[in-house]
Parts: sequence; structure tokens; C-alpha cells
Amino acid sequence: MDGALSSSPLPDMDRNRLPTLFEVLSRRTLPPVDLFSFYIYMRDQQRSVDYLDFWLDVAQHMSLCRHYVRELRRSVMIGTPEADKSPSKRSSTILEGLGDMNHPAAGPSALMTDKEKNQDAQMSAFLREDLASGTNHSPSNSLGSQPRHTTSNDRPRPSFMSSPLELTSDSNSPAHTVSRADIRASAEKILYTFLLPGAEREIILPHAITHEITVSIEERGRDDPEVFDAAKDYVFQAMERDAFPGFLRMKALGNLVPPSMLMRLVLGLLAMFAGFWVAFILIFLDYSRLTRVWLILPFTVGVYSLSSHQYALDPILALVGFSEYTFMSFSRVRERFVRKLLNKRALMVLGVTLLIDAALVVLFVFVPGKRL
Repeated sequence: MDGALSSSPLPDMDRNRLPTLFEVLSRRTLPPVDLFSFYIYMRDQQRSVDYLDFWLDVAQHMSLCRHYVRELRRSVMIGTPEADKSPSKRSSTILEGLGDMNHPAAGPSALMTDKEKNQDAQMSAFLREDLASGTNHSPSNSLGSQPRHTTSNDRPRPSFMSSPLELTSDSNSPAHTVSRADIRASAEKILYTFLLPGAEREIILPHAITHEITVSIEERGRDDPEVFDAAKDYVFQAMERDAFPGFLRMKALGNLVPPSMLMRLVLGLLAMFAGFWVAFILIFLDYSRLTRVWLILPFTVGVYSLSSHQYALDPILALVGFSEYTFMSFSRVRERFVRKLLNKRALMVLGVTLLIDAALVVLFVFVPGKRL
């Protein structure tokens, strides 16, 4: 198997900015702005994880197609007997001109280089000609040489995963030689799972896009990656516009998930109520100022909790380098720029907390007592 598919692209450790959506989807980022965290956000907060699953399945389909064509190109280049099965000299010419196709991430058309666009267009052209010729390049050990059921549960969804490490592995790397039957099954699975009306996990796309894909796959028999280009670009733009800004706000400027924020709101309100209640009791029973200093405990808990809720940031958690990805489950912050942002905001939140806490304690300690 080619090295380009054996591992995920390396993260950019020197990035001095927030990552883009494409960098997150192509696994070039680290927690808490990695693909696993984005998946959890789309599932739990955005409630639109089907769009991300569609993108991941299309990326998987592109990977299968590239692996299939790469294996055929290798056969042609080394002159093995399998090269004799090439449908035409034109197909062989296309294969030889494709190059190594060492760009495993399936990005939107707008972010692809001219070389990548040209290679993908030639690959799709070869797959269409290969389909028209009726030639099946399926080695005996390929996935397509065995009976296969293409239900929506063939591949475990990332939503079933319990660890961040499981999604960051390169699931786009085929474990066996890929046959044309695998490519066809992959295209049909995407169509029947996400695009047909009433599908199991139907996503909402413009009718013109879904109609063209349906006709291309079911009537024209196409399964090349260009079939999904319009839908892939539409979904990418929708996630970039509607979901990704909120994801960055939650993960790059904060480190708490909504259930934790709600818990801190309740705790903060209760602690502040207890602090004010005890403070007035101590004043109207004319307790000494030294005794009233103990008000610092409920006020500190209350102000800290309410500040954490207001800024979606637990400053102590941020300063020790952790971020929450699900309720009471934490991962270490490994993206350097995000770590710097969180540390700066943590210090600011701590400053606000100390200022308000000190003001409340001074107010209720030095106000004159009066026994009723």
C-alpha cells in the first residue's frame, strides 16, 4: 500500500492562527480543534452530524477510487499481466499521466490546486471509460471478490466511538486491494444512506444536486468521485458557514460543554444566594468583621462558577491544559495557538473573578453591624 494512504497528514505544529475547516477535516489539527472534537460538536451541539458523516463517506469513496486507480497504474507501469486487461490504449495513457496522486485528503473544489483538480478529473474520466468498457479489474484477494452486503451499518459510525484516538486514525486507508465492485458499493451506499428521499440519514440538499446524483448512479451507472462534487462542496460550505464558527468559539475560546456550563450556573446561583443570606445574617446579628471574612468561601465559589458559565471557560482547567469534549470527559489541549488563547482568557477570567470576589467580601466585611 502506498505511504500516502498509510497515515494521516501530519499536523502543522507551527500554526500561529486558528485552523480552517479543511485542516480539521483532513486531520491536520490537534485537540481540542481536531476532527474528533468537531464530530462530537456536530453530534451533540449542532445536531447535524449526518452532514459530517456524508463528507467523511465521500472522502472514503475518493480514497477507494484513488487506491483502485493507483493499483491499476502500477500494473500498467510495471507491465504485469493485469495490464493486458486495460480496456483501451486511451485508458492506459490516462493511467500513465495521472501521476502518484499523493493528496489523500478530499477537499472542496475551491481549495484544490490545479494539479489536484486535473488528476481527479482524469481519474474520473478513466473510471467512466472503465465502466463503459465493462472490464472489471478485481484481483482474487480484493474486497469485491467476496459476497458483500452494503447496508448502512457496514462501517461503524464515528458516533459509536468512545475515544478520540479512534477517529484520528486514518480510516480512509483501504486494508485490501480495492475492486470496482467496492467502488460501486461505496457510491450506492452514500446515495441510499444520505441522498434519496426518506433515506435512513437523509440530508437536505438542493433538489437539482440530489436529482443529478441519483440519475448518474442509478440510470447512467456512474460511480466516479465527480458524481458527488456538487454535494460535497455544498455540504462543506454549509458546515463552514453554520457550524464551524461556533465550534471555534466553543473550543478555541472556551473549554466547557453546555451541560457543564449549566451545572456551573446552578452551582454559582446557589453559592451566591448562600453567601448573601449568610452575609445579612452576620451583619444583623452584629458578628465581628473577623468572622465575616469567612464569606469569602461562598462568594468565591459563586463568582468563579458564574464567571465560568459566562465565558464558557474554566480558568483553572485551562491553565493546567485540559478541555472538555463531553460532559466530565477531558482531553489535553495540544494545539499550541489554542493553548495560548485559552491561557490568556483564563487569566482574564481569574482577574474578573478576584475583582468581584474582593469587592463583595470588602463590602460585607466592613459594613457596620447592627443587631436587630
